[in-house]
Amino acid sequence: MKTRSLELVASPKEPHFVGDGFRVHNFIPSGFRMDMQRMSPFILLDYNSTYYFPPSDTPKGVDVHPHRGFETVTIAYKGRVQHHDSSGGGGVIGEGDIQWMTAASGVLHKEYHEKEWSKKGGDFQMVQLWVNLPAKFKMSSPRYQAIKSDNLNRYEFEHNAGSVEVIAGEYKGIKGVANTFTPIHMFNIKLNEGNIAELNFPQNYNTALLVLEGSIVINGKEEVPTDHLALMANDGEIFRLEAKEDAVVLVMSGEPINEPIAAQGPFVMNTREELMQAFNDFKEGKFGVLEDNIPD
Repeated sequence: MKTRSLELVASPKEPHFVGDGFRVHNFIPSGFRMDMQRMSPFILLDYNSTYYFPPSDTPKGVDVHPHRGFETVTIAYKGRVQHHDSSGGGGVIGEGDIQWMTAASGVLHKEYHEKEWSKKGGDFQMVQLWVNLPAKFKMSSPRYQAIKSDNLNRYEFEHNAGSVEVIAGEYKGIKGVANTFTPIHMFNIKLNEGNIAELNFPQNYNTALLVLEGSIVINGKEEVPTDHLALMANDGEIFRLEAKEDAVVLVMSGEPINEPIAAQGPFVMNTREELMQAFNDFKEGKFGVLEDNIPD
């Protein structure tokens, strides 16, 4: 098999707030040559790098908003998020947990700091990833997968070198618990200083690594610091990452969906006509009902 090379290392852009509860750096889509088609099936990546929120009796977050045509994947590293949607999904995403929401034909959604966590405040670190759906699934029924940290399957390296939490796909025979519509591998690699993890994905799979803690070296050559994203080229299958210091790395690799993309705001469809229909359906109340207030 051929070694996959590093295409670029993207520095975090200036952060902006989504609502008042999520201070994010946007990596996908971006000016780093990482548009929706280049990164398919991953069409958005917002990264809330570690940020301290002071105590607040009023939880910060994002008010009711619609989604159609894709999935949202929220991964909590620090802090706690509560959320609800108009299809009946909802709950609390605690540290280490994952919320995998399939908006598909359409939901209303809201997300905010969990009430008790908000009262205490603290460091907050999250990733939200949007995963596109093929045309044949865009109007399927919404669904929700609540993945608790305790339920993740893990691969343990020898000699206490670290571990791999397999969210989706497979790593060395260990399978992820998330069900996906297209082939996707998604891991949290936790690697102790000086140790190496080898990764192997099909050459055509679009692949990126987000360094959440520490720093890594790819293929013994290029360093990727904390809060930076490494885009791998589509020129091979195997590559290695070494932890220069204790590191946490989100790895995502997926088979591209080779279909047209029509995207605007919270809707991602295949044609302009479908996009306009999504806006009309939202205006006509076809996404259900969800109150603005934060439940007790």
